Amino acid sequence: MSQRDYYQILGVARDATPQNIKEAYRRLAFQYHPDRNKENPAGVEKMKEINEAYAVLADPRKRRDYDLLRERYGASGYDRFKESYSEQDIFRGSDIHQIFEEMARAFGFRNFDEIFRESYGQGYRTFEFRRPGVFGRGFVFFGQSGRGDHRSEIQTSSEIFPGHLGKLTQYLFKKVLGIEGTERGRDWQGVIVLDSRQAQEGGKVKYVHRKRSKELMVTIPPGIRGGQKIRLKGMGAEGRGGGEPGDLYLKVQISKPLFHKVRDILGI
Repeated sequence: MSQRDYYQILGVARDATPQNIKEAYRRLAFQYHPDRNKENPAGVEKMKEINEAYAVLADPRKRRDYDLLRERYGASGYDRFKESYSEQDIFRGSDIHQIFEEMARAFGFRNFDEIFRESYGQGYRTFEFRRPGVFGRGFVFFGQSGRGDHRSEIQTSSEIFPGHLGKLTQYLFKKVLGIEGTERGRDWQGVIVLDSRQAQEGGKVKYVHRKRSKELMVTIPPGIRGGQKIRLKGMGAEGRGGGEPGDLYLKVQISKPLFHKVRDILGI
């Protein structure tokens, strides 16, 4: 089992603010930038490790999922996280390319495209387009989609280009390149009610997923507390254009024993 800790990799506390995390990443990205470590082969792997840690901790949802798994499974929480998040999932929506471009302009380093192509191979590509009054750039993922298939896929969702720009980007890829943009499905929220014994001991609990008309058996970790959330990967809304589905987050609600309910009603 792996012992990686994203917080240790970036050298930040577990309660670090988003600004603390970005500052730590900028500092380490400069220190281990491939252009400053040409004689250090291990530097490339260190840079990839830093990139992954930042992409997770800089995203509130990914950070929340990672923290929950670390809390439940300790050092092996990293392995549990990587079972749910492919490399494509981890980097989706990240601003790493912007930070690398800023360093390139400030220090004369190679651009993001060249660095990532060298470090990660042909699976990572950057792109840009220019139209009157519109300019856009970002990075996309080709190859394995993270769901076991190996069809060619390109990510052009609004997570890369938000709002109207995202829609324009998808339109251009579809019309000009013949590529259908994918879009991840929305996450759904729900509530799962447990009694105190189920919360304390954990185990399998039945949950009726009404939006999908499906009955699920949810694994409850021992010692779960009210207010915590359980993530069911792929149980959210369906994606568009072949995009992966969203997730379902079940908020835990612990029911009171009958005696306590009567006492509350009577005010005794």
